[in-house]
Amino acid sequence: MSLRRLWAVWRMPYIKLIASRGNEECIFCTLPSAGRDEENFILYRSSYCFIIMNKYPYNPGHLMVAPYRHVASLDELTEEEALDMWRLIRISMLALRKAMNPEGFNIGANIGKAAGAGFEGHVHIHIVPRWKGDTNFMPVISNTKVVSDALRNTYYELKEALEEVLKEFILEKSSR
Repeated sequence: MSLRRLWAVWRMPYIKLIASRGNEECIFCTLPSAGRDEENFILYRSSYCFIIMNKYPYNPGHLMVAPYRHVASLDELTEEEALDMWRLIRISMLALRKAMNPEGFNIGANIGKAAGAGFEGHVHIHIVPRWKGDTNFMPVISNTKVVSDALRNTYYELKEALEEVLKEFILEKSSR
C-alpha cells in the first residue's frame, strides 16, 4: 500500500506564525491567574489542573485540560497533577456527552514544537468531540472551518452540563 499525501498548503502561514512567535506569555499561566474565568472560557478549576475551551476549536466543544504549573511534558507532572489531569479529561468527556452528544472523541497532546505544540512550554491535553460527517469540503476548498455555534453559547451549555456531571461524580464517590 502506498502512502497517500494531502497537501495542506494553507497551514504554512499558521506554522510560520507559531515559529515566529517570540516570548509571549503562556495562556495556560496567564488566563487562570487573571481571575476572569467566563471571559477566558475557563469551565472548571480543580486542585492541580483546569478545563478551558479552545478559542480556535477544531470542532464545537473543543476543550483542553492543563496543569496550573508550567511544565513542558507529561513526564514532568507530579503524580497528583497527572491523576488530576486524567480525572478532568474523564469529567470533560462526560460533560460533552451530556451537553452535545458526540459520537466519538479525539484526545491527545502535542508535546514539543516539532509535534505541533502551539504552547510548547506548557503541556495540555485536547479533548475534541466528533460526529459522523463533521468534516466537509470547507477547510480544503476555502481554508475555512465552519464552527456551528458561538463560543459563548457553547461555554454556557458546557458549564451547565459540567456542573451536573460534577454533582453526579461527587455523589458516586461518596456512595462508595
